[in-house]
Amino acid sequence: MKTFTAIIQKEEETDIAKCPEIGTVSQGCTIKEALANLKEATELYLEEMPLLERAPLLLTTFEVVEVVKA
Repeated sequence: MKTFTAIIQKEEETDIAKCPEIGTVSQGCTIKEALANLKEATELYLEEMPLLERAPLLLTTFEVVEVVKA
């Protein structure tokens, strides 16, 4: 079993779930549903495209200056 990251983003009435390690994306009406759909999508993807050994991703943050137009 392998653990992956899920990024959840709310878009109107839908939750979008993304797996940055694999690139799979899914959605659902709730976070729980979006995660379940992402898990299924990732499992199906990995059946066809086995995971190659790669260096782990580095997750960090950065800041940008907000430009305010008058």
